Amino acid sequence: MYRISAQTGATKVDNLVDIDGGIGVLFTFGSKGRRELPNSNVVIDGPLEVLSRDGSFLGEHIYTRIPGVAVQINAFNFPVWGMLEKFAPAFLAGVPSIVKPATPTGYVTEAMVRLMVDSGILPAGSIQLISGSARDLLDHLDYRDLAAFTGSASTSKKLKGHPNVVFGGVRFTSETDSLNAAILGPDAGPGTPEFEAFVRSVATERTVKAGQKCTSIRRTIVPNALKGDVVAAISARLAEKVVLGDPRAEGVTMGALASLDQLADVRAAVQTMLDAGGELVYGTLDSPQVTRRDGSVGVVEQGAFMSPILLRWADSRAKEVHELEVFGPVTSVIGYESLDEAIQLAAMGAGSLVASVCSNDPLIVQQLVTGIAAHHGRVLVLNREDARSSTGHGSPVPHLVHGGPGRWR
Repeated sequence: MYRISAQTGATKVDNLVDIDGGIGVLFTFGSKGRRELPNSNVVIDGPLEVLSRDGSFLGEHIYTRIPGVAVQINAFNFPVWGMLEKFAPAFLAGVPSIVKPATPTGYVTEAMVRLMVDSGILPAGSIQLISGSARDLLDHLDYRDLAAFTGSASTSKKLKGHPNVVFGGVRFTSETDSLNAAILGPDAGPGTPEFEAFVRSVATERTVKAGQKCTSIRRTIVPNALKGDVVAAISARLAEKVVLGDPRAEGVTMGALASLDQLADVRAAVQTMLDAGGELVYGTLDSPQVTRRDGSVGVVEQGAFMSPILLRWADSRAKEVHELEVFGPVTSVIGYESLDEAIQLAAMGAGSLVASVCSNDPLIVQQLVTGIAAHHGRVLVLNREDARSSTGHGSPVPHLVHGGPGRWR
């Protein structure tokens, strides 16, 4: 799987997230299923409710499986983890899965599904794969089925408008564009463990999967007085840690984007940000120097390589910062004067999957977390106590309901 995944530009670290992480999801759900679910096809939800004075009339809530199928329509960035995360709960529920991977990296999903089927462990038909175009897929579903989509907000909007979803009762969930934020508390200045943890987190989110993560930090929200320090520290860490190139080459820490089309899209989006007032303070839109598989260094014109990009904004409320998801190794650094303003800026993402709050002051953490919680699916509190042990900003954990629907508009 690692060998095949490398063709998508994934490094060893990327594979730990996608392949090992996906397998870890299966183990987690399997363990929770054994420990927390009954050996039955019916799950009791809550205690009995007494509905009569003498206790002879009772009521209770139960869960049973849906009689149809669970269709998953997935994004290109996590061809293994994204599929297994949806397969695991469906399998526990006894519902067959039909997997429709994104075409650019669908061959990685196919390899994993083939391994699963060839293992002989799964009941026949419990997982099925559709590769390539499947534009009429929802035409074949009704109220007995579920469709779970991960991808762009524009595609999600089209699918949500399908007659079988609007009128036919198809259960539909979607995870879409997300302008995730990392907020640095005013107490976390240079020299503090929180500042160092914040810089590491933002830099790491630029390089893992080359920034092609739904949960990647797109908006870096910091006190105005610390903008210069943050930009300098992140730039220095990127310059020190990033080795861009073929993931099969020794020492490479960041691979290519998934395709040349994706590279073109990201470059165009960055140019839009620059035209709107963003200042390029680290990186380049030109083809970067990369390490080839044989260890030589040079420009690879036909490669989808892109350097990490750091943009600084004078206008923290520029709409492009809060509405345009650049799905690559790009983040925007914006400033705030007060905690109330930081909360307002985070909320301008209009519904995000995750945000990080980096502070060691309990009162600051309390104000920020309670202020942004309603606008996010998950909030990570990052400080000196958990900086080393936490799974990090961008890593959802299967033990929790770990995200939200993404940007609603």
